[in-house]
Amino acid sequence: MKQEDLATPNKPNWCPGCGDFGIWLAVKMALTQLDLKQEEVVIVYGIGCHGHMCNFTKTYGFEGLHGRPIPVAEGVKLANKDLKVIVVAGDGDTYAEGLNHFLMGVRGNHDVTLIVHDNRIYGLTTGQTSPTSEKGRVSKSTPTGSIEVPVNPMALAVAQGGSFVARGFSADPKQLVELIKAGINHRGFAVIDVFQNCATFNKVNTVEWFKEHTYRLEDTKYVPNDRMKALQIALDEEKLATGIFYQDSREAYDQDVPAEKGDALVDHDISDIDITESMEQFT
Repeated sequence: MKQEDLATPNKPNWCPGCGDFGIWLAVKMALTQLDLKQEEVVIVYGIGCHGHMCNFTKTYGFEGLHGRPIPVAEGVKLANKDLKVIVVAGDGDTYAEGLNHFLMGVRGNHDVTLIVHDNRIYGLTTGQTSPTSEKGRVSKSTPTGSIEVPVNPMALAVAQGGSFVARGFSADPKQLVELIKAGINHRGFAVIDVFQNCATFNKVNTVEWFKEHTYRLEDTKYVPNDRMKALQIALDEEKLATGIFYQDSREAYDQDVPAEKGDALVDHDISDIDITESMEQFT
């Protein structure tokens, strides 16, 4: 496909300067550079500013409940293992309501690519503290400063046994495109946390702030095959790395389910069940 094939009649409604634009562009560039067909791609969206991307990207798509895009994507992949399944979610979506789904997705190594818009704030609901906001953050929900320490997505993914753990930056499209392509091509659960700015509600973690506090792992000749080294890098919250932290080649979830061996995913016949009788117990 070409980038114009992904266009819809709808135009983005994000705030000017939002990091969502950079991530959206990187997703489209990755899909076109991989030479995928539109019907081969399903993108499952969470709820948040990022979720509006479903209106601007012409592929198969599904926008679910807040915090629940990962299990929906896993179901899509189990139903049709030939699809390229992508999740576009937010830091609130993934690391608050969806944190257990995130950990279980990593643990099960489902063949899904997770792209997290991590702006360290709840942008859609006008600037409340999110799971990745720093301790002490003053916001609408924490007027005297956040008490909690932030979630560390990279450390969680590496420690949980993630087979592909990476982080990008919305203002570094060249690197981000390559990370997304690598994640889509990876056989297993690919975590790509993406630093982005919220131009309206997060005046701390600006584009300039991220540029000052990040460095690219590929510039250090880092090899992402040592889990302990990856964890060490993930735990460094002073110098924030971008790039692939860790990658291995263990089998993906759908490679071990019965359907992969030619059996039906659901092997029981429910045609003779009286639904009316079964529902009486709930009335």
